[in-house]
Amino acid sequence: MRQSRAATAPVPLRPGNLLPARELGVAWSFMVLIALLAWLLTIAQARDMGIEPGTMGMGVPLFLLLWLAMMTAMMFPSVAPVAVTWVRGISRQSAGAVRAARIAGFTSGYLVAWTAFGLVAYGLLAATGRLVNDHPDAGRWIGATAFALAGLQQLGPLKNVCLRHCRSPMGQLMRYASFRRWARDLRVGAHHGLYCVGCCWGLMIVLIPLGVMNIAAMAGVAVVIFMEKLWRHGPALSTVVGVALLILAVLAPFQDWLLPGLDGSASPMQPMS
Repeated sequence: MRQSRAATAPVPLRPGNLLPARELGVAWSFMVLIALLAWLLTIAQARDMGIEPGTMGMGVPLFLLLWLAMMTAMMFPSVAPVAVTWVRGISRQSAGAVRAARIAGFTSGYLVAWTAFGLVAYGLLAATGRLVNDHPDAGRWIGATAFALAGLQQLGPLKNVCLRHCRSPMGQLMRYASFRRWARDLRVGAHHGLYCVGCCWGLMIVLIPLGVMNIAAMAGVAVVIFMEKLWRHGPALSTVVGVALLILAVLAPFQDWLLPGLDGSASPMQPMS
């Protein structure tokens, strides 16, 4: 019995677990480079927009474009090992160009899942923006609610299930191999993306009180997501972050500095010299 449990215990997907270090390193470095370019684009946009409540005057198409850039910046470093492992597992003898196309299909599907969540985020931002404009004091309670929901999600069962999948996806990836070949990479990426949304949506909604274009907050969330998925103490970190968010929920109604994304007082960021 002990041997059986040990054999089926989840093994976090980390560099070197399943792939040649050189191959994983090159693919991961390329995806991190794409993430870096997305960060530069997001920072450049944030310098002009500042931190304001709501959607900051953006329509749905423009918001989704910016959202995709944000998700690419924040998520690609942690999803790269999964994408490369999937492609490596099903196309061992394929040329590099074929593998690159498969990785592109996987990451496109992954971003489709996050784009769907982006529509939900846009609706939440639009609603909170209108509410804060009509009732400025409501921002305190919106912020407290966002922190509380995020904290509860961090400590809840859905987080645990989705985080286990994101840390050790090999069982699910083996099931994906039976999918029909038509758009398989895209569908596999979307399916994994849904698990990632289930794992990280709580961390994303803290950007409502902290500010969607708050670069420091985005970077902090990205670091937490990365460490939760790839660090060996990721599950413990998830619990610590959940408790911290619940503490922020208690403090938010009395500490305006925790709510830069809901007070509308922050001015646009000045260009860097």
